[in-house]
Amino acid sequence: MPGEILEEDRMEKNPDFQMAQWKFLLQTEDFKNDKATITSLLEAIKSNDMAPYYDRICTELGWKKDDTLAKQMKVNNEKKLKEIEDKIADAEQNLGSIEVREAYFDKFNYLCRTGDKEGSETAFRVCYEKTVGNGNRLDLIFQMIRIGLFFSDLDLTTRNLEKARSLVEEGGDWDRRNRLKVYEGIYYMSIREFTKATTNLLDTVSTFTCYEILDYETFITYVVLCGMLTLERTKLRAKVVRSAEILEEMHAMPSLKTFLMALYESRFAEFFGALAEVEQKLKFDRYWNPHYNYYIREMRILAYNQLLESYQSLTLDYMASAFGVTPQFMDRELSRYIAAGRLYCKIDKVNGIVETTRPDNKNRQYQLFIKQGDQVLNKVQRLSRVINV
Repeated sequence: MPGEILEEDRMEKNPDFQMAQWKFLLQTEDFKNDKATITSLLEAIKSNDMAPYYDRICTELGWKKDDTLAKQMKVNNEKKLKEIEDKIADAEQNLGSIEVREAYFDKFNYLCRTGDKEGSETAFRVCYEKTVGNGNRLDLIFQMIRIGLFFSDLDLTTRNLEKARSLVEEGGDWDRRNRLKVYEGIYYMSIREFTKATTNLLDTVSTFTCYEILDYETFITYVVLCGMLTLERTKLRAKVVRSAEILEEMHAMPSLKTFLMALYESRFAEFFGALAEVEQKLKFDRYWNPHYNYYIREMRILAYNQLLESYQSLTLDYMASAFGVTPQFMDRELSRYIAAGRLYCKIDKVNGIVETTRPDNKNRQYQLFIKQGDQVLNKVQRLSRVINV
């Protein structure tokens, strides 16, 4: 685990990503009426006078709005913003550029805390113009990235990640470079770019400091999940299985450790059991929910291939036993993935044998070349018909 950071030295959780997770859960069938989750989200809204966010939540979750609560929070917002506006006016008339910038940042920060997405974007642009130095500008952009991730606004997140990359290339310190890698990793994970996510997240395992968006245990979970899907076996061993930081954290996460080690050590029946647990966790994670079916399918294919690579042929009964399933289930699974071109094997149903048919690299490249050539020819033919018309 990276060196402990004192609580007072950690970046403020603004916005608070736990609220986004609660909101996501309340949008699922399993949790939409969960009283504990509703209470947690509502108390967080009240404690921060989040009138704009409360309006959004009531609309998106179908809550009946408490007009008295909404009015009181709005009054509190207006009072605080008036104080900040007075501070801005005083700074512009009587103080220097640093104080002016700080006053505008206070406004941006407060609007972000109240969940005013549109107001935050407007305040950001003003504050950014009054900010000099790559470091300070990067800090503002990082907050906009957090707003984008918090509201699941991919366009806002993408645009600000691009700005951050540009500024880091011009000159960013070690801490900000690492923060950008974590933010990028979470972003790539959320859009199913798991290979890029793995690269970014693995690079920051020993230097993680981004407690403002997730805790270290969740971060390590994401690292392991992405790494298992995308890394070759030798790299998985070197970067994940034998990582001191990951192993240390997994002591408190036995189910994750079982999932990783069962696949790595080819204990496939145990792996399938752990995969079922992982599926339930991914289903209720707001980043992974859109992708959990894809992830589970890909991990099954990966495990099937891992076993098949060790044999020229094996019985269907043996393979079913290895995965702790019935021969009938295994037959259906293999048939489906063989038809989709995801498994290089064939089933001799008469004798109950599975034979591997994995092509060599040259043959695979040749088949890919033929397929791409056919696609080009089809496009040329369609184009010629359009021209002739």
